[in-house]
Amino acid sequence: MKITRKIINIDENLCDGCGLCIPSCHEQAIQLIETPNGKKARLVKEIYCDGLGACLGTCPTGALTIEEREAEAFDEEATQRYIAAETAHVESTEVRKTQEVPAFHGCPSARAFQWGEQAEPIKQSVQSLKSVVPQSELRQWPVQLHLVPPNASYFQDANLVMAADCVPFAYANFHQEFLKGAENAITVGCPKLDDTRAYLEKLTQIIRLNQLKSIHIVNMEVPCCFGLVRLVQQAIERAGVDVPVKVTTISIKGDKLT
Repeated sequence: MKITRKIINIDENLCDGCGLCIPSCHEQAIQLIETPNGKKARLVKEIYCDGLGACLGTCPTGALTIEEREAEAFDEEATQRYIAAETAHVESTEVRKTQEVPAFHGCPSARAFQWGEQAEPIKQSVQSLKSVVPQSELRQWPVQLHLVPPNASYFQDANLVMAADCVPFAYANFHQEFLKGAENAITVGCPKLDDTRAYLEKLTQIIRLNQLKSIHIVNMEVPCCFGLVRLVQQAIERAGVDVPVKVTTISIKGDKLT
């Protein structure tokens, strides 16, 4: 049944597919759809949108507005069933991933590795270069959020660094300041270009499955990059775990702003 009411309107000409609006919609009424013009935000169904506009403030391009038009009435019961089904899907995925890990047969770029101190022959070979070439402080693989296993051993009891893709290029001292230390783990992503819904699910799993000591978000000063903060906040809420969060912002010229 259609009625005249307020509902979200998405201007596809303005939408750049960043996905920042998705975690902000508590009804999960928005998703990214692949179109001939790239990924665009779309309403899943009119009945899932309550028209309150919680997603408006997260759109960096102004593609989201509230309009009053003829639309299907908001169905709270149907929306709750839809959210429950989506949550059940995520939780069933988490259960499967916490079971015994089979022999690895996937892409080598996604295979998890962890290492500590360098082997003695390698340490000896780089001794003379230490004063000239800074050492890498990376102790794990992979690092991309889509690729990291949520139950990887390097996340357990770790200080998690959640960095925007561009940060290590902009900030010269990234390894020494943010990665150094055996308890530090890292994952990276771009809230503008990547699938933020998948990011939210993965972050929720990482927080829920591991006893993280802290989360340090390191983002760039550009507006879309602050989507990482919102994603981490949403993931903590969904995981139901209290984790201390710190945010550091890097300027496009490589200065630490906060």
